[in-house]
Amino acid sequence: MADRSVLVSGGGIAGSTVAYWMGRAGWSVTVVERAAGLRSSGNPVDVRGSAVAVAQEMGIWPRLREAATGVERLVFVNADGRPVASIRTRPRGGRREEVEVARNDLITLLLTKAREHSHIIEDDSVTALHQDGGGIDVTFRRSPSRRFDLVVGADGLHSTIRALAFGPEERFARPYGMFVGTVRSPIPIEDPHTVLMYNEPGTSLTIHPAGGKPGFAFIFRGQHDFDYRDPDQGRRLVESTYAGGGWLTTYALQEWGAAEDRYFDAVTRTDVPHWSAGREVLLGDAASCISLFGEGSSSAIVGAKTLAEAIATHPGNHTAAFAAYEHAHRKYVRPLHRGAGIASRLLVPKTRLGITMRNAALNVLPFQNQR
Repeated sequence: MADRSVLVSGGGIAGSTVAYWMGRAGWSVTVVERAAGLRSSGNPVDVRGSAVAVAQEMGIWPRLREAATGVERLVFVNADGRPVASIRTRPRGGRREEVEVARNDLITLLLTKAREHSHIIEDDSVTALHQDGGGIDVTFRRSPSRRFDLVVGADGLHSTIRALAFGPEERFARPYGMFVGTVRSPIPIEDPHTVLMYNEPGTSLTIHPAGGKPGFAFIFRGQHDFDYRDPDQGRRLVESTYAGGGWLTTYALQEWGAAEDRYFDAVTRTDVPHWSAGREVLLGDAASCISLFGEGSSSAIVGAKTLAEAIATHPGNHTAAFAAYEHAHRKYVRPLHRGAGIASRLLVPKTRLGITMRNAALNVLPFQNQR
């Protein structure tokens, strides 16, 4: 009998998308999500390239366009807040369809679509997996144990499914030597179409208008031992790194320290040599990513559709399906990872000279130099 029941661990971008497509194909889909609700902080994300077609097929593209932040350019400023260089973040003339939206808006739309065909369990997580030739017995932290034909680990950079089925995180995760923290900001935004960024060597401070929900982002370089499970450590790292900084740094640190809802993590390169183990398969950031710089949102949407299509193409043969999915999606993400180094050097130059050279290079491009 063909495999027909699947547990998707993670109700984020990748998990919600694969749940929708597998549910629509007739699978009995259960999604388990650790969080009881969505954070208000976080980074705006892009839906571009092949992910646009997937969003259109799911019927959420018009809503995504309505929710778009409207940001068109990134302006670099000096310590006094004066513009010193700029770069466009959106193509001119609308010849290429893409949107930037708040991450939570994207997840809400995708999860709403997933609910059409899936059972969603919130505020719970997987604690054990026991696989045999006929299926997988899954133990949950809160819910009763159940048996599934397949398990999809779409639970992000710090994936529980990957740890249970493939091994500890340190085996697959490599620090990128950078960190990112975000927090909401009540500061008034003069231009809703412009992101402002201030650099000092090895650091950047950004204020993003985020479609009327502005936020600060701290992105900085460093070699620090960091435990993502210790939120106070992240708070201290930002405060010590940015102390005495120029522009809006003092104000941003006040918001950072006072916030109850903030995000912080190390920028990490994750690569698992094989994305499947028997009836278990990894998807999205759990399988392969460079967090922050790897176009993770679009890649997650495309990867989810690729996995669902591979399973539909190989009914009852999860081994062949997982191999086809991995082969296709590795080809998709490889060039995205190569571009991560360029993005990091653009946004966070290591030295004062690097900042100066970045600004000078942007200013000789006439189509960018329009402030």
